[in-house]
Amino acid sequence: MEYFWKQQDDIPAGMGYPLFGTVHIISAAVTLLVAGALIFFICRMKSDRQRRVLKGIPVLMLGMELFKDLFLVSVHRFSLWYLPLHICSIGIFIFLLREYLPGQRAKDFFGELSFILIFPSSVAALIFPDWTIYYPALNFMNLYSYAWHGMLIVYPLALRLNGYVIPSIKRMHWPLLFLCCVTPFIYVFDKLSGCNFFFVNYPVANSPLSFLESVMGNPGYLIGYAGLVMAVIAIVYLMDSICAKTLSKKKF
Repeated sequence: MEYFWKQQDDIPAGMGYPLFGTVHIISAAVTLLVAGALIFFICRMKSDRQRRVLKGIPVLMLGMELFKDLFLVSVHRFSLWYLPLHICSIGIFIFLLREYLPGQRAKDFFGELSFILIFPSSVAALIFPDWTIYYPALNFMNLYSYAWHGMLIVYPLALRLNGYVIPSIKRMHWPLLFLCCVTPFIYVFDKLSGCNFFFVNYPVANSPLSFLESVMGNPGYLIGYAGLVMAVIAIVYLMDSICAKTLSKKKF
């Protein structure tokens, strides 16, 4: 517990734990189990209470993010690197817009982004986390990262399973258009600041992006990165369609 309230710059090197090691696997598994349990309870709620819970999740996550930032400020470690500009961090704004913007069109758009972009990105972050090398298991930032990505899974899946979002590959241009609009600004910001949001300066070690870098070089891997993103989006649409059709047939 000596390092629980410490940021990575105040923790000795070597205190983290390996990717796909016991701590990582158990942490990711527990996160997914808790997320699954929360989704199960949300799905069993009456519709009015369910809607209140879904509207409250983005607000809760905003509070989580603010608490994290206050912690970092209190230990004098807040910096540009902690701005909410990763795709998973941007999820909080997408969730808030989905819940609180008027108009069904806006809700459909941001709901689709929640499920097609934020959900798979969060699963990928649990599989290839970039914080494990810095933090021991019993550390606030480590536990927060798992809790945060767990909530990023709960909200989109709860929307999808309860019919508030019904993705269609005919709208595949929605997430692609969003990325085309946002990514150039992130890229310029990263180059000017030295940050690595969206992993456009360098990839997470031992991830598919690091493999692409080893094959295509840097910045050549960005071409493969773009192709990988489009492939994942297409796969998510395809898997959702297959699951929906399978469950629909079972009802009869």
